Amino acid sequence: QVQLVESGGGSVQAGGSLTLTCAASGFMYSRYYMGWFRQAPGKEREGVAAIGPDGGTAYAASVKGRFTISRDNSENTLSLQMTNLKPEDTAMYYCAADRPSALPIQFKLDTLSWDYWGQGIQVTVSS
Repeated sequence: QVQLVESGGGSVQAGGSLTLTCAASGFMYSRYYMGWFRQAPGKEREGVAAIGPDGGTAYAASVKGRFTISRDNSENTLSLQMTNLKPEDTAMYYCAADRPSALPIQFKLDTLSWDYWGQGIQVTVSS
């Protein structure tokens, strides 16, 4: 049974930092693309960051330079270090996993067709 469980969310003031973690189980984690997506109230879900099995990464323009995605294949965990948070970063954040493919990693952020999704965790940034 596949499970993706997010943790580390919460409330923070603008300029602050948070680190999200996703614990994965039930699939060949090291072979999968992993990603973070977010959805703000009234908006569509959007890709934030992705990391491939080879460690290659991609970021949305809005978070590049502020967020860092990383993975630990020995612990089957995915992290998203978020710094210099802004009120517009407020959203529900979702961990996602997708099977290997030939699609360049940058394009993985443009699609919601990922195999597995977590339940999501709230991040709130106040001004």
